[in-house]
Amino acid sequence: MSKYDIIVLGSGPGGYVTAIRASQLGFKTAIVEKENLGGVCLNWGCIPTKALLKSAQVFEYLKHAEDYGLKVKDAEHDFDAVVNRSRGVADGMSKGVQFLMKKNKIDVIEGYGKIKPGKKVDVDGTEYSADHIIIATGARSRELPSLPQDGEKVIGYRQAMTLEKQPKKMIVVGSGAIGVEFAYFYNSMGTEVTIVEYLPNIVPVEDEEVSKQLERSFKKNGIKIKTSAEVTSVDTSGKGVKATVKTKKGEEVLEADIILSAVGIKTNIENIGLEDVGIVVDRDKILVNDFYQTNIPGYYAIGDITPGQALAHVASAEGILCVEKIAGHHVEPIDYGNIPGCTYCTPEIASVGLTEKAAKEKGFDIKVGKFPFSASGKASAGGNKEGFVKVIFDAKYGEWLGCHMIGAGVTDMIAEAVLGRKLETTGHEVLKAVHPHPTMSEAVMEAVAAAYDEVIHI
Repeated sequence: MSKYDIIVLGSGPGGYVTAIRASQLGFKTAIVEKENLGGVCLNWGCIPTKALLKSAQVFEYLKHAEDYGLKVKDAEHDFDAVVNRSRGVADGMSKGVQFLMKKNKIDVIEGYGKIKPGKKVDVDGTEYSADHIIIATGARSRELPSLPQDGEKVIGYRQAMTLEKQPKKMIVVGSGAIGVEFAYFYNSMGTEVTIVEYLPNIVPVEDEEVSKQLERSFKKNGIKIKTSAEVTSVDTSGKGVKATVKTKKGEEVLEADIILSAVGIKTNIENIGLEDVGIVVDRDKILVNDFYQTNIPGYYAIGDITPGQALAHVASAEGILCVEKIAGHHVEPIDYGNIPGCTYCTPEIASVGLTEKAAKEKGFDIKVGKFPFSASGKASAGGNKEGFVKVIFDAKYGEWLGCHMIGAGVTDMIAEAVLGRKLETTGHEVLKAVHPHPTMSEAVMEAVAAAYDEVIHI
């Protein structure tokens, strides 16, 4: 039986990052993967979707070339080529992880892994042992009883990335990050898209003003949106698919070629040996302490299978903290109130901290500042005037409670707010930090100025 210091089960952005950090710390490390190195994120999620969205964005630019004083005749898209480019980007990233495994002398064990008592892992009949076993098996598309996925007419995100033929009509059920990103992509490619969202606003975890702005932008581009709506049944017996949708006005039947179910995720915790080992699970999540230890010594869990936010950067941070704690380093628990969230449709969305509504509910006396990109010179020059930056501060102490952005490139801007909040920056400190002009990022400073009644450009 092969013996390791650490075995990691799963090679997504949580697992492979954990394995690399473990190796850097001197641990003899192995990683178990049943499919492709990089997991869902690199192969079927974060990375290939961004490739699709970039193709859509470029196509949008071509269609609006005259807005920039340019002439492009008969711009067309090749759906197969767009999909193939996305797959090529994903393959390249997966190969990059293979290189990192070799560079860091990590043994890659291919196959389906299950944990066993006594700090052991069984991979397709072969047993391995380790002093520490870290579970990082991630999640998959969640299925609703009223919306069973058949992989053809009712699909999840994986099939949505590799369709052989572009649908003429698509219904997207759910308007979280996955739903709105695919809605934007297919709409840009020319598909007629309808979003069905159960809650009153699309992107419901975002600040309400951000949700309303995205709804306006999407509707302007021809995306139909039904909020406070629920798909109660689907009929796939005909050529396409019919969805019965219940709204406040009653029931209606929507017809499409395909329904994309984007109603959240289901953790991959079945059939991996949790019951055999005795690891406690609650509501589809493995329970862990601040350092990702389960209730059974020697077994740990990170990423989507734990109660924190199901985001790639969260999984990576959790894995690093987990192995540093094992190594005896002094580490601080992750502040889950300071995790940035990003959505990569157009316009992009990025946020961190409390929404205005949440800040008020917590009893804060707040200062709110908002700066529209329509007043930004860089945004005007780039033809990206949609959206805004919104900041929320505690009026008493100046604490930066939240930052919410919607517009071009905001996913690259949100880190300023994350770092500022980590360093306990006050509103006045942000305001007096000189921001470069002309940039999109100076909108952060302008929004802070608006909160403190010192704004110049609006």
